[in-house]
Amino acid sequence: VQLQACGGGFVQPGDSLTLVCTASGGTFNNYIMGWFRQAPGKGREYVAIAWTGDAKAYQGAVAGRFTISRDNFKRTLYLRMNSLKPEDSALYYCAASENQGSNAFDGNNYAYWGQGTLVTVSS
Repeated sequence: VQLQACGGGFVQPGDSLTLVCTASGGTFNNYIMGWFRQAPGKGREYVAIAWTGDAKAYQGAVAGRFTISRDNFKRTLYLRMNSLKPEDSALYYCAASENQGSNAFDGNNYAYWGQGTLVTVSS
C-alpha cells in the first residue's frame, strides 16, 4: 500500500487542522492505521491509532483534542486536531500495519509510511 499525507500547515495556538492520508493499493480495511509524529531533536511517537474495527487510541497529550477516523470506502485516514499547542509542532506521518497481533503503538511494527506533513504551531 502507498500512503500520501497532506493537510499540515502553519497555525496559531488554539487553531485547528485536519490531516488527511489517502491509500492506494492493498486492502485498506485490513490495515491498522496510525498517525505518528516527530519533532526536531526528538524521537518518533505515536499520536493516534485506528484499528480495523471501531477501536481507537490516543496518546495522553492529545486525548480530547485530536480525533482519528477512517473511511474504508474512500481508503482515507483523518486526524482532526483541535486546540493546537506549540508542543504539537512536528512532522506528522500516517502509517499502516498488517500485523494485527503486534503492538500498534510501536512504529516499528508498521511496514508502510506516508511521506510526512509538517505542522507548525506558533504565535
